[in-house]
Amino acid sequence: MPESFFILSKDYLELAVDEITAIAKMYDRFSKIKIISNLVIVQSKTNWSEISKRATFVKISGQILRKMSGLFLDEEHIGILKNEKTFVCRVVNLSSNQFNIPELESSMGDMISKFSHVKVNFENPDITVYLIFTNGENFFGFSKCVKNQIRPKKMKKHPHELDWKLTRVMINLIGLKKGETVCDPFCGTGTTLLEAESMGIHAIGLDFDEKMCEMTRENLKENGYNSEVLNSEFKGLLKISEKFDGIVTDLPYGVSSKTTEKPQEILKKFFSIIPKRKKVAIMYKKELDINSKLTGLKKYHIYRHKSLTRTILIK
Repeated sequence: MPESFFILSKDYLELAVDEITAIAKMYDRFSKIKIISNLVIVQSKTNWSEISKRATFVKISGQILRKMSGLFLDEEHIGILKNEKTFVCRVVNLSSNQFNIPELESSMGDMISKFSHVKVNFENPDITVYLIFTNGENFFGFSKCVKNQIRPKKMKKHPHELDWKLTRVMINLIGLKKGETVCDPFCGTGTTLLEAESMGIHAIGLDFDEKMCEMTRENLKENGYNSEVLNSEFKGLLKISEKFDGIVTDLPYGVSSKTTEKPQEILKKFFSIIPKRKKVAIMYKKELDINSKLTGLKKYHIYRHKSLTRTILIK
């Protein structure tokens, strides 16, 4: 079974690793995962590019061809360049050893050029050849050039809106598939809806503030998305529970909340009405973490700045 590699940003590393694992398992529940620091190796029938498209914190990804004991390249390595016109070599050192990376990359490039007719192109290569060093194993792999995804446009914003990266992670952590539907009962300016739509996931947004609903509708229209937006309190999700597969939301707090209810009360009521058998990802202020007795949950603490730590809870 093919092996893919994903080198992740070290920002929110636990989230990033769990996200890759969740996406891989979503596509292929028999996927096998190996973690070496911020390198995740996935053995799966799913192509690396499909997993990478969904992920948030991937810096480099591609397919592993083989483990390496040194820098020797043979016909099997060169074979990946058979139908390509240009390439570039990249060395990724995740080990504690010191290497002259530019020299290694140059040596690899010279070897490949010697045995093939493919030209080096640093700017826009057809294929990138990788040599990845770790303390235990070294890997030889490659990735082909893929188009950068177009980010959803957001014409209307709010200073306390949900961060798009954390939104995307939450959607992925609960394993929502293309064609399924997510509900955000505190949709604000529509970040959850936009991210979901960009991944081929349908979305429904609720907000008790009509102005927020209008901002969300404008943001959706700008991107040609058709998510449903309802001017309703979060309790309205009970009436539409048959329409969605999961919930992803950011609980309003402080100045971002116009309700007279205390955030603690909102959180209690929200958890009390969540429909059974629904996947749930919710973010809230850590100080409101009053649900420690709930079972079957995983929590991540996100440090935004000195006075604010957010909790992401996955059910």
